[in-house]
Amino acid sequence: METIVWLVIFIVMLGIEIATLGLTTIWFAGGALLSTLVAAIGLPLYVQIPVFLVVSVVLLLFTRPIAQKYFNKERIRTNAESLVGQIAVVSENINNLKGMGKAVINGQEWTARSADDTVELEKETKATIVAIEGVKLVLRVQ
Repeated sequence: METIVWLVIFIVMLGIEIATLGLTTIWFAGGALLSTLVAAIGLPLYVQIPVFLVVSVVLLLFTRPIAQKYFNKERIRTNAESLVGQIAVVSENINNLKGMGKAVINGQEWTARSADDTVELEKETKATIVAIEGVKLVLRVQ
């Protein structure tokens, strides 16, 4: 019976992965597949569950970075994410300690902060967008 349960878990995880193509459940499908084999040879549930957990975590930790490198390389950044790497112009002095600052990119004004808390950016300074945190641009002087 446990073999069938693990097989069902494997099929469900594989089905979710095929439907989403997001590299989210494939690691757990691998763990469920190995647990299916462990159950088929008759090892008890207290062995099957750790096998599932260990195999899933090992697959996640060691193969996910490799898979993301090869599967997401042609991903096109969209919306705000596409601004990273572009140049913004500071429209209001940026001071992280005072929580103030704005910058303009593509005609749109954003709240902004400096990538380095010790660096204040003066109005009209050109800076590179290094990240977006929520609705704030994170800027670094060129």
